[in-house]
Amino acid sequence: MEFLPVILFVAVYFNTRDIYLSTGVLIAGVAAQVVFEKIRFKQISQQTRVIFWISLVFGGATLLLRNELFIQWKPTIVNWFFAGVLIGNHLVGREDLFKRMLGHQLPLPVEVWNKLSLGWALGIFVAGLLNLFVAYNFSLEFWVAYKLIGGIAIPLTYLIITIIYLAGSGYLKDLPRENGKPEDLQTEND
Repeated sequence: MEFLPVILFVAVYFNTRDIYLSTGVLIAGVAAQVVFEKIRFKQISQQTRVIFWISLVFGGATLLLRNELFIQWKPTIVNWFFAGVLIGNHLVGREDLFKRMLGHQLPLPVEVWNKLSLGWALGIFVAGLLNLFVAYNFSLEFWVAYKLIGGIAIPLTYLIITIIYLAGSGYLKDLPRENGKPEDLQTEND
């Protein structure tokens, strides 16, 4: 569901070559995602709220001012917002944000959670820079294609790098195989 608004945006753009119609579809798609989460999960995730409001503001500015640069900046603003949240949480939070989200599934030392958060923050920040590089140096058509491909490929690449790092460091070898819980793990020191 998370990629559906972007897929719709790209599909409409390549069928119509109308960035403004595509932007309206993107805003409607993100609004539909909000409604879906509210109905399905009885609440809307913080991530979806942020994406909705940034899409509404930058998409609305694109439509109102008839300037596609606003919608081209939207992915960068979203990325930099989430990178800022990860870094801000690292600096002032009591518990790492990644650990809070995944710690019950993946038992890792605090320093590993910190490395993951900072690594993802850096990667997300760089993704924002790449978006601007593409927006300012390539055609609108290329940017729209990049938005779809990069929007899926970049997080997938970060995920693969994370798995390689965790596996190479030995953090994935002792995970329970069947319905076990992380607290059921036995380590060599036990």
